[in-house]
Amino acid sequence: MGEEQQHQEDEANKNSGPSSSIPLTQAQFLSWKTHKEAEASAKKAEASRKREADIAAGLVQMNGKELFKHEPWVFDNNLY
Repeated sequence: MGEEQQHQEDEANKNSGPSSSIPLTQAQFLSWKTHKEAEASAKKAEASRKREADIAAGLVQMNGKELFKHEPWVFDNNLY
């Protein structure tokens, strides 16, 4: 029984080591990279959309760039 358990541990160590990695082709890597970039872009767009909605609802404070975009009359120096 001890020998069988040792054999199972050896097999587990083989599968978790660097020798168990599957070689990727360039096409597989580029596909994965494109997918990850699309995910990141979608996440960024969703965060931007949510921020715009929160600004419109008055839930968050705007930074200078957002204030200039939404209320440019605040920066009109002709009034002074």
